[in-house]
Amino acid sequence: MSAESQLAALALVLPPAPKPVAVYKPLVVFGNAAYVSGHGPVRTDGTLITGVVGKDLDLEAGKAAARQVGLAILATLRSQLGSLDKVKRVVKTLGMVNSAADFYDHPKVINGCSELFAEIWGPENGIGARSAIGMGPLPGNIPVEIEVIFELH
Repeated sequence: MSAESQLAALALVLPPAPKPVAVYKPLVVFGNAAYVSGHGPVRTDGTLITGVVGKDLDLEAGKAAARQVGLAILATLRSQLGSLDKVKRVVKTLGMVNSAADFYDHPKVINGCSELFAEIWGPENGIGARSAIGMGPLPGNIPVEIEVIFELH
């Protein structure tokens, strides 16, 4: 099943593709790779999920925020490439978690995005290399920021 068909079958609703808030491009294609800039958790109404994971948000809310980031990334891919079907596979994901000092489950938070991509492209092509790290404040107090490199057809 194609990525677009899978998105429809899952009845997922994408948020609006986020517009840059500084000097960068949301996506750059270089050869057969698409480099997606860091995205935050944009809701379907265009607002952002905010808060610190382990303080304002629990693990499940952080994971849901990471899934929402994945949906925002899908929106950017569709907006910039015309179709999710142009993506062959996930190559590398970098997940950054705005976390409390005593929160250590960053990989479990980023699973929200990784599991979404596995649902869209399947376990073979939807799961790539990954890093999940905790850090201090993220822009706008968002709980998660994720950037991804995709291989294109």
